[in-house]
Amino acid sequence: MDWILNMRDVLEYIEDNLSSQIDLDIISQKACCSIYNFQRIFSYISGVSLAEYIRRRRMTNAAFDIQKSNDKISDIGFKYGYESAASFSRAFQSVHGVSPIKARDNGIILNLYPKISLSLNIIGGEVMKYRIEEKSELRILGVRTKLYEEHEKNMEIVPQFWEETLKSPVFQQLLSLESTEPKGILGITVYHNPEEIYYYIGVSTDEIIKDGLMELTIPNAKWVVFENEGYFPESIQTIFKRFLTEWLPFSGYEWDEKPDIEVYPVTNSKMVGGHSEVWISITNKKRS
Repeated sequence: MDWILNMRDVLEYIEDNLSSQIDLDIISQKACCSIYNFQRIFSYISGVSLAEYIRRRRMTNAAFDIQKSNDKISDIGFKYGYESAASFSRAFQSVHGVSPIKARDNGIILNLYPKISLSLNIIGGEVMKYRIEEKSELRILGVRTKLYEEHEKNMEIVPQFWEETLKSPVFQQLLSLESTEPKGILGITVYHNPEEIYYYIGVSTDEIIKDGLMELTIPNAKWVVFENEGYFPESIQTIFKRFLTEWLPFSGYEWDEKPDIEVYPVTNSKMVGGHSEVWISITNKKRS
């Protein structure tokens, strides 16, 4: 359950710094993972991006400040990190649907976004089937696209990349190269550093590298594998959320943060719709 405690620390840090600079490096330290992976976790758990959550909390507090004080609107905007009245007004209106000056009108309706309160509830939910796989080094051949630390941006990039790849000759080339486990077309998220984040579409193979393809090696790892039925990416996000909130806290394992693997089986040279697997690397939890 360490990640839940880490998340609580991050939420407290954000709350304490709504009217000052929020340092992503500090968030990463408190979360004990890369800021890229934390933003993914945050989005999966809360249903909103980290940036949007911070904006909503700041604009919630800004609305209270506007209504209970006679401070200048520009000063309140500056307090919450907006150097121009125009940028503050846009952010405020995006959250409340009215301009900051309008918020002082009698009877005006505004939106309250409370601080997220994270707790672990034990409830009777759907069965979550899984298996543990220990694999030696995986060698992947495929194509890749660059990702960014902004999770929302990546949610647009990845589906478009799949669409382009499925329509291109490289897809059939990849199918011909598949030779080792895990079998199928793979979607792999790889984080090296903030400037090197990639999403690969490829296959696990022992074939020699071909022109136009890139090679990726994933080190020896232990994996928890979840089978999944449903449309991706929504269903993939659900798997990650349940992994974090239902499986990981009670498993005795920790998230190892190696590349995540989505496995899409192929039949008759076509992807099988509706069925997939999600491979997430894990490691034995360290004893305190």
